[in-house]
Amino acid sequence: MRDPSKNFEDLVVWRKAHQFVLAVYRLTQSFPRSEIYSLYSQFRRKAVSIAANIAEGFKKHGIADKLRILNNAEGFLEE
Repeated sequence: MRDPSKNFEDLVVWRKAHQFVLAVYRLTQSFPRSEIYSLYSQFRRKAVSIAANIAEGFKKHGIADKLRILNNAEGFLEE
């Protein structure tokens, strides 16, 4: 049995989301300059939002708030 996470950085899902952010940043570096304000920017914002929502959801104490925020992270992933 695993010990409870003490902070969001202990969460496997957050670590995977963070790795995804780094991968998206590496990938988008090779995009043409003409995409800097469209796909480039959108990919980066959505990737960061996934990890940020997981971190925010970790600190919420109410289950309804926690689920709403984690659902947002899932929505950003789907986008």
